[in-house]
Amino acid sequence: MYDIIVVGGGPAGLTAAVYARRQGKSVLVIEKNAFGGQTVFSPRIENFPGTNEISGTELSDKMVAQVMAQGGELTVEEVASISSLPDGTKLVTTDYGEYPCRAVIIATGAKHRTLGAEGEDGLIGNGISFCAICDGAFYRGRDVILVGGGNSALVEANHLSELCGTLTIIQNLPALTGEKALADAVTAKENVRVIYNTVVTSVKSENGRFSGAGILNTETGVSGVINGDGMFVAIGLVPDTGMLKGTVKLDERGYVMSDESCLTDVPGVFVAGDCRVKKIRQIATACSDGAVAALAACDYIG
Repeated sequence: MYDIIVVGGGPAGLTAAVYARRQGKSVLVIEKNAFGGQTVFSPRIENFPGTNEISGTELSDKMVAQVMAQGGELTVEEVASISSLPDGTKLVTTDYGEYPCRAVIIATGAKHRTLGAEGEDGLIGNGISFCAICDGAFYRGRDVILVGGGNSALVEANHLSELCGTLTIIQNLPALTGEKALADAVTAKENVRVIYNTVVTSVKSENGRFSGAGILNTETGVSGVINGDGMFVAIGLVPDTGMLKGTVKLDERGYVMSDESCLTDVPGVFVAGDCRVKKIRQIATACSDGAVAALAACDYIG
């Protein structure tokens, strides 16, 4: 039996593992995809304490190496459920088996939000992408659409603008909402244009491949089509908490409810990172949550 099982291997979960190991607790981190979570999709991180610039992949690798050096265990499996046994033991069930433990830290993070536009589902991975660093090279010198105007969208836009022939940013608000420095850097580029107060209503295709987006100006009511070779969607995240329904208390958007000590409504179950109800979702705040949740879990175990 493990002392603590961490569900999710992003910055929150990996930080929790380090802190729990330093308290002498046995730890298993279960991640269903790539260790590092959404961090691995960031080509350049400039706001993480202690480093001027680092790639998301490099930062994630360093975090994983630190957990392993501390003696933490890691496995790639998908968690199906978390339950409490009569004696208080927690049982984490995955697609490979069952793992009993004394406490659980939920750090499942969040996943990319989709547009919900007609024709979108069939073209995801076939002209529609969520990761510029992963797929941007496929569109070198070509015409690309980017949907979104926040920080993550502007980081994507900066990377795409260096590769693509033209980049059209579609923003549903009258202004870009990301940091001013990022917005100014992107809009100053000659191959970038921004269309404001506009939403994507449909996705067009030719021969099974993305060919453009149907758009609607929400102020004027005028609709149209923007042709392109590919489209990147960067409109935020949704909590990856589907398997937690009925396990812990969630808010109306699916985020896990907790206090600032990262306690859930279930004794012995804690939460950290982007899947938690909170105002700021950054790598630094995820790491903070991981430390807090780990120490709270250690206190619970005793």
